[in-house]
Amino acid sequence: AAARPIDPAARPDPARPTARPASRPAGQGAGRAPSGKARGAVNRGPRRARLQLRHIDTWSALKISLVLSIALFFVWMVAVGILYGVLSSLGVFDTVNDLIGQLATTTETTDGGGEVITAGVVFGGAAVIGAINIVLLTALCTVGTFVYNLCSDLVGGLEVTLAERD
Repeated sequence: AAARPIDPAARPDPARPTARPASRPAGQGAGRAPSGKARGAVNRGPRRARLQLRHIDTWSALKISLVLSIALFFVWMVAVGILYGVLSSLGVFDTVNDLIGQLATTTETTDGGGEVITAGVVFGGAAVIGAINIVLLTALCTVGTFVYNLCSDLVGGLEVTLAERD
């Protein structure tokens, strides 16, 4: 993301060297902020900087959204694993498999049809859903960045004001 100051005069000039105050030698007071109670000090209040976010790099947004989507995929798989473990310990899948076996049993066959809902089926389905989510979230973020860049060209972007605390 590129944030640009609105006021070009607010940027320091790299060609101009910064001068030290004449009242303090070079070695003294380095790293200390000037006291607000010093004689002749002016209380100016907190400094403020106004920035406009006019352009977000689409390639950077794609990379960040891809990494976040992959991280969310692993969170999704852990959540599915925990939920599967809890439901399995409660006997939900055994009951569902027995019900499906009873419905699948015909008068001619005595075989119940076997296990329908297994850990492989649950985690395989969760992995497919997670992979689809990775693709969709990455594409959505990238398209959203592109749309934001188009809109910011029309209306000027998002303006943010940063201020120091008192």
